[in-house]
Amino acid sequence: MKILIVEDEPQMLENMRLTLEREQYTVETAADFVAASTKIGVYEYDCILLDITLPDGNGLELLKQIKQQGKDDGVIIVSAKDSLDDRIKGLNLGADDYLPKPFHMAELHARVKAIVRRRTFDGNKLIEIGNVIIDPESRSVTIKNHEVLLNRKEYDVLLYMITNKTRLVTKTALAEHVWGDHIDQTDSFDFIYSQIKNLRKKLTDAMASIEIEAVYGIGYKLQVI
Repeated sequence: MKILIVEDEPQMLENMRLTLEREQYTVETAADFVAASTKIGVYEYDCILLDITLPDGNGLELLKQIKQQGKDDGVIIVSAKDSLDDRIKGLNLGADDYLPKPFHMAELHARVKAIVRRRTFDGNKLIEIGNVIIDPESRSVTIKNHEVLLNRKEYDVLLYMITNKTRLVTKTALAEHVWGDHIDQTDSFDFIYSQIKNLRKKLTDAMASIEIEAVYGIGYKLQVI
């Protein structure tokens, strides 16, 4: 799952980033309004952690931008401003939750997990498609009652494909979502081909009733067989 943290306080930003990366999320960050606005305009996220008070703007304006663009990213407002008016305004603008500072990182993770599960998996703890069962909590994949061992990126690719099972996923969208900011450091998609190839083999060997079909020149689509 891909998370964007919008936070101007460096130590808080770093603590949040490390906490979520330890939970195997792909995490991107923005320390000001302009950087956040640019990322929100270009990329999609499963959850955005949004500070209200930024050095060059108001986080609630970013929330308006998200909704005006018709994006479905989950949003948790994370702010030291804990007034009732701010909370009501954020929720009325479409935020999913409001977490006042200070908070424990364990609570942050629990809130993010709840938002992602509710918005992406309809509140279900297990994801089932064909004979494939995924447990996002343990990051485990079971096929015909046998666990299939995937590396981190293979798992992330599979989860993203299942989340977008009705769509044609472009190579660019897949790379941006699974690899985040690191996509800017490469000029080819060879790393995607490698992960897809390995994932396909593991699914075939386990006799999965799903397959990842390549659409020439565009990307991939998940098929139930």
